[in-house]
Amino acid sequence: MAAARRLLSLLLPLAWARPAACADPLDGGWLAGAVPEEERCTVERADASLTYSLFLQRFAFSRPVILRGVTDNSAFRALCTREKLLAAFGALPVRLSTANTYSYRKVDVPFQEYVEHLLKPQDPARLGSDTLYFFGDNNFTEWGPLFQQYVPPPFRIPGTSPAYSFGIAGSGSGVPFHWHGPGYSEVIFGRKRWFLYPPDKTPHFHPNETTLAWLHHTYPTLPPAQRPLECTLRPGEVRPVSSSVTPPLCSPREGGGDTLDPIGHPQSP
Repeated sequence: MAAARRLLSLLLPLAWARPAACADPLDGGWLAGAVPEEERCTVERADASLTYSLFLQRFAFSRPVILRGVTDNSAFRALCTREKLLAAFGALPVRLSTANTYSYRKVDVPFQEYVEHLLKPQDPARLGSDTLYFFGDNNFTEWGPLFQQYVPPPFRIPGTSPAYSFGIAGSGSGVPFHWHGPGYSEVIFGRKRWFLYPPDKTPHFHPNETTLAWLHHTYPTLPPAQRPLECTLRPGEVRPVSSSVTPPLCSPREGGGDTLDPIGHPQSP
């Protein structure tokens, strides 16, 4: 069997284009959202003092961790502002996917049309199967000059090779629970709230319901023993994604965006 690919998800969670007069340079010109963060992060954090051997021993295959300060992507971040991405890639097509567990539907639109007309906060009443957003399915020839500026995390997961996945999503967006192979997820602008279950525990969810709807309706009813591990990823933080842990995503705001990412074994209720 071919070796698994290492996926580096560079997420700029966005909502809608805010007027230039209101844009915050710290958010790269992207709009902030309002999805709440968790009361308490239940995922361990580690800094650049973490050694590769300790990473393999404690985290790579057994438990989630958030890494802080292991790379400097300030140059890449400067290229990912709303203004610069539109100038460089606005006329190029991007492929959008539905925000449900299996993401069957794909739609191609110019990047500028997506940013200016389709990039909106998640409607809690709208099904994920009816929601389109830009995440992955990247053209590595057209977007190659941008991806070449990205500095990947220093820890390689044995038996994998690199492959990048870049996306921009609206506040409150995110796919329902799904399975991940090994990889990394890094936030460039915005925030990304993760919900994580081990592979032997199947969360109750509907594959076509958005993570935001799950957060509003199902999450508050869960007893403590059934709640997932959770934490919000911020710019400059990297989360290794182990194939031994299952997640969903939720974005709390735009490009400063907030996205929700649940990871769990996909199964209908």
